[in-house]
Amino acid sequence: MSASRKVTTSRAKRLASAAAALALSAVVGCSSSAADTTRVPRSTLVIGIDVSGSFESRGRYESSIDFTANYLYAHIHGLGGLKQPTAVFVGSFGGEKPGETKSFQPIHTFQKLSVAEIAAFLRKEYPSNDGLTDFNPFFERVATLVKRQNLVLSPLNIVMLTDGLPDTPSERNDSLSKYKKINVSGLEYLSKNTTIRILYPRPTVAVHWEKKVPRRRVRMWTVDDEVMATWRSHYRAGAPPERQTELWKWISDNVDFRVRSGGVL
Repeated sequence: MSASRKVTTSRAKRLASAAAALALSAVVGCSSSAADTTRVPRSTLVIGIDVSGSFESRGRYESSIDFTANYLYAHIHGLGGLKQPTAVFVGSFGGEKPGETKSFQPIHTFQKLSVAEIAAFLRKEYPSNDGLTDFNPFFERVATLVKRQNLVLSPLNIVMLTDGLPDTPSERNDSLSKYKKINVSGLEYLSKNTTIRILYPRPTVAVHWEKKVPRRRVRMWTVDDEVMATWRSHYRAGAPPERQTELWKWISDNVDFRVRSGGVL
């Protein structure tokens, strides 16, 4: 073989190798892009259930358990366009004595359960009792949990199913002082987007939470008991979760409403 043919062949091999490498990098790039588009953004959902005696009246506790089971299932599986959290914790507040600490169940507890199984688990794990409603230990526990699990800076959504009535005493001549003593300061700088959603309070209590609870960056959203009482009218009995589109739309519009920041000092 002549020297010129050897040079031509060698050059052709180099060009072929370069083309193959370029094609491989393109495939890898496309695969990475596809993986990025399917990756779920980090976010944390914390659910707190009021197990105090005052919340049990008028069937609110039972309604809240069934609602929570549907809410949890839909979010964990990303149904109806609802935001799929990467971390979930479920706990309770309201105990036999003030400051009583409760444990939180992680997302793994609920991932393989049906809606009915989640409801049964919640009723067993968090039964209603005649204890006191003390919100501050719950908020302190949430802050500690978020820090310990290295979830700081991820969007934090705290959903509380409660009548919203604190059992702390009011100051003399100030019946609303007990709302001013609710302390969410530990949640202020955990994330740029921290939202507390209070479900099932009376309308007047909802206003007290919105107007009287001191906060700077924490966002507040309330859905009163009269509105929450209507969620079952959007539920299709006997239909699987994948076909509960009307309920998921109601949740998106009324419960998961995106709240603008606007603290109360």
